[in-house]
Amino acid sequence: MVASAIGTAQTTDKNDPLTWNLADLYAGFDDPRYEADLHWVSDRAENFRITYRDRVALLTAQELAQALEELEGIYQVVGYLWSFPSLTFAANTRDTTAQGEVDRIQTALTTVNNELVFFDLELQAMGADHLAELRQAPELRLYAHYLESVGRFAPFRLPEVVEQTRNRDSLTGRQAFIQLRSIHLGEQTYTPVTMADGKAATTEAELSALLFQGDRTVREQAYHSVRAVSQQHNTLYAYILSTIAQDHAIENQMRGYRSTLEKQLISDEVPEGVFWAVMNGTRDRTEIWQDYYRIKAKATGAAIRTCDVYAPWSTEPIAPLPFSEGIQTLLAALEQFDTTYARRAEEFFLNRWVDAAVRPGKRGGAFCNYTHGKHSYLFLSYTDDYSSLFTLAHEMGHGLHFAWINDHQRYFNSNPPLVLAEVASTFNELLLLDYLLDRHSDPNMQRSLITRQLEDQLSLLFRQTTISRLELALHDRATKGRFDAEFLNEVWDSLYRDLCGDAVEILPEHQYDWARIGHIFFKPFYCYQYAASDIVSLACYQQYRQRGRDFVPGYLQLLASGGSENQMAALKHYVGVDLEDPATISQALDYVANLVDRLASTVP
Repeated sequence: MVASAIGTAQTTDKNDPLTWNLADLYAGFDDPRYEADLHWVSDRAENFRITYRDRVALLTAQELAQALEELEGIYQVVGYLWSFPSLTFAANTRDTTAQGEVDRIQTALTTVNNELVFFDLELQAMGADHLAELRQAPELRLYAHYLESVGRFAPFRLPEVVEQTRNRDSLTGRQAFIQLRSIHLGEQTYTPVTMADGKAATTEAELSALLFQGDRTVREQAYHSVRAVSQQHNTLYAYILSTIAQDHAIENQMRGYRSTLEKQLISDEVPEGVFWAVMNGTRDRTEIWQDYYRIKAKATGAAIRTCDVYAPWSTEPIAPLPFSEGIQTLLAALEQFDTTYARRAEEFFLNRWVDAAVRPGKRGGAFCNYTHGKHSYLFLSYTDDYSSLFTLAHEMGHGLHFAWINDHQRYFNSNPPLVLAEVASTFNELLLLDYLLDRHSDPNMQRSLITRQLEDQLSLLFRQTTISRLELALHDRATKGRFDAEFLNEVWDSLYRDLCGDAVEILPEHQYDWARIGHIFFKPFYCYQYAASDIVSLACYQQYRQRGRDFVPGYLQLLASGGSENQMAALKHYVGVDLEDPATISQALDYVANLVDRLASTVP
């Protein structure tokens, strides 16, 4: 039980248990450790360059291992320095001090990275045979996968002075435009929507939560309120995205990548065949999405519009779920899986590593921020409902994944490839769903939970891959020059119509909805990986249901492996999941299709 985490999601008191305590990083911008660490990494980076510049190829295996340990120490503190202002800014994008610190630290750390950029370049210049020989050395056993990863980028490296210029240019280029979007969104206000109890929803998080409410008019008003901002600033957000995409295209030309997709697949260790298998597999089964929403329309007696896709099946209200009760529920669900797993989750609440408060200026969405050598911080806006609880379970999956990584891996092995990185988050949601279904006999609640899980699966498998189809189009267009808002609106609208068919009515404002998808700005081709990870999570969860506790050790070993192994090999080795086998994708889609069929049988 976590008695310390009692509160409501509306408070803005900095001491409230729904706001995080970042003191494990720094007590504040005036913390002496903050400036001391910044000076330390700057000095250590300069000394590292003096010691090893032009000597990397001459190092013995033991000397190289020592150099890598030194480099890990520098990057670990870099992580602390970057996380603190970034998290402070995310919690309040209207905090001008935090904005300034993000810019200052980013500039300083770019200088640090430029001091160190020579190291990977000199490793890559050794050649494949020399790197392969080093990977076999006992002294470098822990760094074998890291060295393999470095070698993969050898064909795309640039001269050191060009790499340094790219890093500096990012401050006023790609990263600056990403930051501009975050600042601009944080400054927006929304048309309030009044609920039945007389309370007004005014923030993006509160308005988005209303899309799960039973009042059809309230859903439409909330939908319009949020998307009015995207429509009003349609031209600006398109300009930002076009600039970012063109910067990727310029980098691709400089480095010799065939496309932004190729660059990301190499970085994320995903075979191109897996990408296309996921994309084609979901494209060929869009009838699953459409069948579900036809059933929902029949059951609710009303056409489904884009503002209704998360609407409840019943107008009977679901009781609110305060944050303290949500915590107890999540911990109990995780306890059934593994006691240690649940206790590690409890630490997040006892130590206030979670920011769940709703407040104006808070960045939208949810995320987990991990700093090696410390722990993760979880970020969401908890709106006292089951949707928020599932978001909390999702982000906690990331946090627990990194907890196991932190216990077992060095810095260079601490960043799991992105398909593997999303497995624990979805697995946690499946654990929570089964726990809730076992404890709620009310038919309305049962159906609400089942349909929520179905809608989540449909979103992961079909909406996320639709986003990646948009990215394929916009990054291809960027190779030909700048694109505008009209292009993005038309492509997004067309792709969504292909997905929805006649099952969901596309409201006019939906054409602007691409601007709300942060990943297409932050990291291209992240979204299809939600679908790939969901497929893996479904395969893992089916094994867990069949094998029970015998499944747990291998699963936790998979989490602990972090980025120390090839992710496709790790999935096969620890949990017996082969994402390169088309049957794995087909079986996951069949599982969701069967749930839709079961649901259809309950509708008169």
